Amino acid sequence: MLELSNEQIGAWVGSFLLPLFRIASLLMVMPIIGTQLVPVRVRLYLAMAIALVLVPTLPPMPVIDALTVRSLMLIAQEVLIGVMLGFTLQLFFHLFSVAGQIIAVQMGLGFASMIDPANGVSVPVLAQMLLMLVTLLFLAMNGHLVVFEVLAESFITLPVGTGLSTNHYWELAGKLGWVLGAGLLLVLPAITALLVVNLAFGIMTRAAPQLNIISIGFPMTLVIGLVIFWLGLADFLAQYQQLASEGLQLLRELAQAR
Repeated sequence: MLELSNEQIGAWVGSFLLPLFRIASLLMVMPIIGTQLVPVRVRLYLAMAIALVLVPTLPPMPVIDALTVRSLMLIAQEVLIGVMLGFTLQLFFHLFSVAGQIIAVQMGLGFASMIDPANGVSVPVLAQMLLMLVTLLFLAMNGHLVVFEVLAESFITLPVGTGLSTNHYWELAGKLGWVLGAGLLLVLPAITALLVVNLAFGIMTRAAPQLNIISIGFPMTLVIGLVIFWLGLADFLAQYQQLASEGLQLLRELAQAR
């Protein structure tokens, strides 16, 4: 009869389950894989497969006793690290979604919304289009491989069982403001052009009060807004590359990776 001691069980738990919690937390929260399009069971299988590949290459794990306060604290710490990395990626993707919503509202297309199958919420069509475009670019440029590389390095730079540097993460929390600034810079040309168009219609209303500006201005603003959005896509790749590099660099700094 096979008999296992508490030390053996603790060694197995520490060597496999603790890294699994960090990996699974990231996959449950990160975009693309962590959306409603991917079933939870598939995400769990993928996390177990990644853990089986990474565990033999990781540093020695701490030996813990099952169902103790220390083991629960270690599990909570691993979950926190994985959620933190996934949430940073979510901010990067939602940057483009918010940019599309701002443009849609300014051009009068905010009512044209659809259900986002990934998040289960209603978003404007332009926002959904930008989100799909960013997702394809992220996969085409192997952004998901960079995320997995940072995850693997995090087990070396942030070993299991070591405390988190609170001051380090407070400093990095201030850098998350780049999301708002980058989103505004992304839509600033379109907003400025639409503002000029609205001012022109306002002047037309003052010059010719008998002109029905609602029946004329709304379709004109909509058409001009679509043309401006189409012209703005010409420089979208360069803007995406810059924002993606900044977002992935922030992810590396969070994981304290090289």
